[in-house]
Amino acid sequence: MTSTQPPYSAGEPTGPIPADLFPHSFQAAARLLCLLLALTLVSACSTTRNTAGGQDAPDRETQGQTADASGEEEDGYESVITDEAVSDEGLFTVHRVDDSFYYEIPDSLLGREILLISRVAQVPTDFFGFNSAGSSTGEQVFTLEKRGDKIQMRVRNYDNFAPDSAAIKFSVEANNFEPVVSAWDIEAIGPDSTTSVIEVTDFFTSDVPAISGLADYLRTMYQVRRVDGNRSYIESMKSFPENVETRHVLTYEAVNPPSEVQTNSLSLLMNQSMVLLPEEPMRPRYADDRVGYFSVSRINYGLNEQKAATQEFIRRWRMEPKDPEAYARGELVEPVEPIVYYLDPGTPERFRPYIIQGIEDWQEAFEAAGFKNAIIAKEPPTPEEDPDWNPEDVRYSVVRYVASTIRNAVGPSVSDPRTGEIIESDIIWYHNHLRSYRNRLMIETGAANPDARSLMLDEDLIGETMRRVISHEVGHAIGLPHNMQSSSAYPVDSLRSGSFTQEYGIATTIMEYARQNYIAQPGDENIRFIRKIGPYDKYSVNWGYRVIPEADTPEEEKPILDSWITEKEGDPVYRFGSAGGYDPSIQTEDLSDDPVQASTYGMMNLKRVVPNLIEWTSTPGESYDDLEEIYGELIGQWSRYVNHVITNIGGVYTYPKATDQEGPVYEPVPEDYQRKAMAFLNDNAFTTPEWLLDEDILRRIEHAGALERIGQLQGSHLRRVMDTDVMLRLIEAEGFSDGDTYTVSEMLGELRSGVWSEIYENENTDTYRRNLQRIYLDHIESLLNGEENDDVSHTDIQALLKEELRTLRGDVDDALPGASGLHRAHLVDVTERIDGMLDSD
Repeated sequence: MTSTQPPYSAGEPTGPIPADLFPHSFQAAARLLCLLLALTLVSACSTTRNTAGGQDAPDRETQGQTADASGEEEDGYESVITDEAVSDEGLFTVHRVDDSFYYEIPDSLLGREILLISRVAQVPTDFFGFNSAGSSTGEQVFTLEKRGDKIQMRVRNYDNFAPDSAAIKFSVEANNFEPVVSAWDIEAIGPDSTTSVIEVTDFFTSDVPAISGLADYLRTMYQVRRVDGNRSYIESMKSFPENVETRHVLTYEAVNPPSEVQTNSLSLLMNQSMVLLPEEPMRPRYADDRVGYFSVSRINYGLNEQKAATQEFIRRWRMEPKDPEAYARGELVEPVEPIVYYLDPGTPERFRPYIIQGIEDWQEAFEAAGFKNAIIAKEPPTPEEDPDWNPEDVRYSVVRYVASTIRNAVGPSVSDPRTGEIIESDIIWYHNHLRSYRNRLMIETGAANPDARSLMLDEDLIGETMRRVISHEVGHAIGLPHNMQSSSAYPVDSLRSGSFTQEYGIATTIMEYARQNYIAQPGDENIRFIRKIGPYDKYSVNWGYRVIPEADTPEEEKPILDSWITEKEGDPVYRFGSAGGYDPSIQTEDLSDDPVQASTYGMMNLKRVVPNLIEWTSTPGESYDDLEEIYGELIGQWSRYVNHVITNIGGVYTYPKATDQEGPVYEPVPEDYQRKAMAFLNDNAFTTPEWLLDEDILRRIEHAGALERIGQLQGSHLRRVMDTDVMLRLIEAEGFSDGDTYTVSEMLGELRSGVWSEIYENENTDTYRRNLQRIYLDHIESLLNGEENDDVSHTDIQALLKEELRTLRGDVDDALPGASGLHRAHLVDVTERIDGMLDSD
């Protein structure tokens, strides 16, 4: 934009007057003359800048008087926002004039808190990580403030807080000074003198870290130099009553871009959402790690505690009863504002009923919290019904149907960082996720479920899986994280019962990665194979959303919330656990309270599926691509069942508790069950899985690769069993025990007996077993060399591993006289390797 600044600045003479040209007695008069000249220039420039919409706009009161008196202010506005401007009114009006973009900001919004959400809308091929349409790269709250002749954007910090009434508030503000992200010249004042116009083109086309889609590690990875302003531009800008949406392309010069390397360029399509936060914040509710909710947190220096205490609030929608008196009497009432999800206009007609069901499945959970019709699904209005409806409008939450090869679905939401109030959410369903469920149904349930034995499932079956995925993602969008503990609440044989699974599902919550019932066996009747809303869902929604009329503050709510938790203490149906790699009851894709028996049932079903895969995946005239894909996923399922059992070795159960609850939080897995798990592993993980090595399948999909594939998976299983953290937990448990425990020595001995069973049974090793035994030695060598963990040398682990090597060395010597051929050559090599490891110490 061409500057309208005059060739001189008010208060500055056009050039200095040399002092030596005047006698000393005349210098004061000269200074007075300069001052008068400056004042004259200020008066002359005032109207000029006003009319031109320049940078030094007078204060608002004076500006209003000028406009009323002369009408020249309106002319200044029109010189910036010309007749050619394309304007869109909303939260604040946005204007496009040629290639320049402007915000017209009402005075009423100055100082109001606005949430800025930066999302990656489109990324280049092979961009690092899972970043696709809708992936958030940052959220921050800001205010717009008028400072002299500028509008500045200032970030608000909610990590550190103190009430206005607390004296420490002054210290919190002094020690958490909030940055100014950007500042813009006021180009013009609106015709009614209640708005300020700023140009924001450069803000969205230059490298502003606050809204960039490139984190520092990505800039390093791709060797990014700078943003090229000539190839960066604003694609669109839309204003709605409560939000402004901007899409802009940022093109970076990059030495090592993720794709199209010859261009030395990397382009991103970014989406910036500016969402007005509620003027009256919602009352927050304290979070508790015994009940799963996403949360926001802050350090509150105003609390009466002898530390910098953290407050954590759950993320939830504002849910208030229309009839508080009826609600207080225990009647079901409608909320003042229900949660409404619209379907994407691009959703295929045949899938719409299932998506609607998936959204409204949560009505029964909200009924447990006292609300009816609390969550509603709606078809998108037609242009004739509502010409202004737009899925980008923050007032509308939408289930987006994305035509993409991505096999996933996500349930993000936007929340107020001050209170945790969820403001808006867009569920994203990627079309190719149908493929995931088609394959998984065949692999996991095909043995017991005839409807799953095809590449083209009945619409009701695939629609049911879609419905439950949507329910899962809506669960995230109402504030619920994964509860990976829930699947371990049900007894293993209950999942073979038709009456049980139809009533209770296959896990206590749909927020678990318990997707299909792989435990049911052929002949089991009336089985439910797909997850559903469960009892934990109703419990958690009641805990988070029920209004407590007798409480006036979050602090008064807390004892009541605590009592609801302790009422369910000890009942696994209401236990929560989101993550814990050492806890076998908190795993993904698992089922039941008995991982060993569950994986046994799963393996039995896989062994039934493999001989039928060619038939179930064949299509006349088509290649074996589907067979190759599904066979590969089936092998992954075998590995998954094995890993469910491995977690029990050195495993520790977690039971989150408050200090007024009795008993330990951490309890080791019983020794007998760990022995049972190790026996399963020797039989199913470390024995060659000949049933998987189906020659009819392999000769149709590959010329080679089975040996390497099985070796990699078995090696991964072996390394998990002999992981240093596992062994250290076993050592520590032995230290606490009075002798009744599963020891590291016992575990290593049983593992050795299983991996090297041929030398104890005078049998020859096959190719797969020799490969596994070499991997065994490789892993021990890496542990002894400190490659896995530098601290191993300070523990008992190295001594125990060396003892295992000495024992194995002697057992191999005993087996050598009866060995021959390739088996003997292998054992001789083993002795030499062991000698080398022991001698190198």
